[in-house]
Amino acid sequence: MFLAYKGYSTIITAPIIALMTIILTSGFEGHLMASYTEVYMSGFASFVKSYFPLFMTGAIFAILMEKADYAMSISHFITEKLGKDKVILSIVLSGALLTYGGVSLFVVAFISYPIARTLFKEADIPKRLIPGSIALGSFTFTMTAAPGSPEIQNVIPMKYFGTDSFAAPGIGIISSLLMLGLGLLYLTNEAKKAMRNGEGYGNHDEDEIQISYDNLPSIFKSVFPILIIFAVNLFFSKIYYPSINGAYLEQYNTNLSSVSGTWSVIISIIAADLFLVLTNFNKIKNLKSVLDEGVSNSFKPLLNSSAIVGYGSVIKSLSVFNVIQNFVFNLSSNPIISEALSVNLICGLTASASGGLTITLDALAPTYLQMANSLKISPEILHRVATLACGGLDTLPHNGAVITTLAICGLTHKQSYKDIFVTSVVIPILVTAIIVAELSIGVAL
Repeated sequence: MFLAYKGYSTIITAPIIALMTIILTSGFEGHLMASYTEVYMSGFASFVKSYFPLFMTGAIFAILMEKADYAMSISHFITEKLGKDKVILSIVLSGALLTYGGVSLFVVAFISYPIARTLFKEADIPKRLIPGSIALGSFTFTMTAAPGSPEIQNVIPMKYFGTDSFAAPGIGIISSLLMLGLGLLYLTNEAKKAMRNGEGYGNHDEDEIQISYDNLPSIFKSVFPILIIFAVNLFFSKIYYPSINGAYLEQYNTNLSSVSGTWSVIISIIAADLFLVLTNFNKIKNLKSVLDEGVSNSFKPLLNSSAIVGYGSVIKSLSVFNVIQNFVFNLSSNPIISEALSVNLICGLTASASGGLTITLDALAPTYLQMANSLKISPEILHRVATLACGGLDTLPHNGAVITTLAICGLTHKQSYKDIFVTSVVIPILVTAIIVAELSIGVAL
């Protein structure tokens, strides 16, 4: 946590801390190099194998949406239609629509900030509320709760539970509405409080930002790639793959239920990428450089998550992990409660929703499935609870997305982290607790 907070790369720190943990628990007889090359790198490589196509196609989608001005068009349309008196709602909804469509939250922060800065200054709303607004739209319900979201956090549980990205849609929709409603209530109350206190936008040393809204594509054309992702994903998840015989996958030591969800998301993003390229061929001056930029943009988040998973593989190989595992299981005999607590805890320790989620499910998913089957709990519920839980403690101060968003906005943790904490930690954990409590009551009955 300390090293991440100080800005050191997880790719460097994760293996170092993993090896230090071996020394602390096993001494210098803990086979350091074997643990690094055979255990750490196996976990690292396993995550790359499973999710590189998603990171790559998603990063290409994000850069194409940016270069085609579709992302800017969506943000401008929402803010223009809602009006200047709904500035916070505009930034939250535009970020939510972009991330639900598969645009990386890092890209959303770069797109949203210039618009947010202009609108917040005109409305005389404190600049310190911008990171919290971006976080609510990008780090919360579209990442973990919204059914069909192509975000990696909603994809990871599919291979463990044999589900698809639309798992438990009712729970997902209710959770999304709760997170959105409570987050907006908090942010608008903070804005009103600041207005009563005469705080205003604040004095900030800022460069002038020139934003041109001329010749932006129509909103229908801009959202069409997002509709393609949703429709294609829905077709392959619910119609095509359930109708085919997956026996041929036995030769690959897998089964259709474990991979069909991930395949559906990959295919849907590729379809959207092709649409963007074909319909913007003249606008994208150098397709090769754009594609190269997209691929390059996928490397850092992929390798960061892989490093965290590699770290988890080392921890999982130590005898002390059995103590941790027994502690988690002893918290509750209900797999819903135990899963929610363990995912949140590991994501907090790793400062990574995707990394912490993978570590937890790698170790505990088979046991949770067994426990759920005995209680007649659907794997879809386990999927949705896992995704909800990973979006809580992951955004502690040392989280990469938090640090990046604050840097983009030119603000410090002291100025703005409180609002990020409330919108992306407190409220998601509260919503998850409500959902878990309701589900647990149903199981008890």
